Amino acid sequence: MNWLKMSESEILAIANPIMDNLMQASTDIDHERHIRDFTDQLKAIVTKENLEAQCKEYQAKLGFFAEREFVAVFRKETDAAIFWKQKYTKSNGEHIAFLRLINVNGNILVQNVSVT
Repeated sequence: MNWLKMSESEILAIANPIMDNLMQASTDIDHERHIRDFTDQLKAIVTKENLEAQCKEYQAKLGFFAEREFVAVFRKETDAAIFWKQKYTKSNGEHIAFLRLINVNGNILVQNVSVT
């Protein structure tokens, strides 16, 4: 079955555990766990040093990840983008959490991820 034809809730059942792991690994500054679901291309970009610097910077300014509320799934021909409204422990603002997933040889992997 083409995973992009799955229902929104079925795609979220794939995306939520991946995003949960990314956020916890980011909080713990655990590079190995953080990149476990990344494509090879994304693994090459997110180095251990790069992740550590980014995590320390956002944690000092915004705190840690808090509540996350699903907003939407956008499907394209080859991938899906999932968006959430994200809160932090030290920020009153609303941020966007974004996860782009792609099928690589039968595995759903992270092609892009960010929280802004």
